[in-house]
Amino acid sequence: MLKKLLSLMVPVLLFYQAAAQPFSLQSTTGARPFILDIYFGTEGKGAFVQYRGQQGIISLRLETRSSHGSLTAPKVTYVWDEVIGGKVTGSYGLTQEAGKLSGIWYKRSKDGKQFQLEQIIAPGDEARIDKYLLHDVLISFRHTSDNLLIFSYGDGSTKTSQLPGFDHPDPRRLGTIADYNFDGFDDVAFSIPDEGMGVYRNFTIYLYNPKSKRFHLLAEPNATQGKCSGLCDVTLDKKNKLLMSSCRGGATWWTDVYRYSNSGKLTWVKSSKQQ
Repeated sequence: MLKKLLSLMVPVLLFYQAAAQPFSLQSTTGARPFILDIYFGTEGKGAFVQYRGQQGIISLRLETRSSHGSLTAPKVTYVWDEVIGGKVTGSYGLTQEAGKLSGIWYKRSKDGKQFQLEQIIAPGDEARIDKYLLHDVLISFRHTSDNLLIFSYGDGSTKTSQLPGFDHPDPRRLGTIADYNFDGFDDVAFSIPDEGMGVYRNFTIYLYNPKSKRFHLLAEPNATQGKCSGLCDVTLDKKNKLLMSSCRGGATWWTDVYRYSNSGKLTWVKSSKQQ
């Protein structure tokens, strides 16, 4: 029963994290007020800041992440190092709960001065472009409007793709950062509600290739034995290097288990009913 409850709750909790990105912050201390936008993905990964009035972005390296609160009202506290030119020039910290931020601060390394900040919200913020900075690649997408996905690489080149469109009346696209092929490098996935009742999510996964330094679309498994069409409610078994896809057909929930072949393709292992 608890497993089924968690399966229903996780997408909702992820939405609170993802759909509010980016967060706009305003300083409340110091002689010269400033405003910045902070972006981050799953577990604080892919983070960076951009100051209003400036073109460049500043990479953030996750230092610590701690969870507290309850199962139904989780709180997560993040601390990042600000990295410019390979050197730590400051640090940021905040606590996130249900899409809202508190306890926000920035500490400048050169003089140890700490600034307090607060979250500011403006009309239309939810429809803004979300971005991750992952492996020095800027990834841009929207949560609720168009399906455009852009990878901006460090050499100045860009790759534009189209994510699957919404067939559900309540469109909510989520971005997730995880190591989906167990090679030690984080990848990025995007999910939307299924076109039926919206009880599970359909995943589109882009794997990072450390040799080419590019992201490539993971081909969906073509297994006639599988019970799910495509990749749904994806979870990972890191210990055994297995990828699970779960969906509902009629009144039955199914889980398809896949393993990566030597060529990097997903191969079917087994399918089973969820108890």
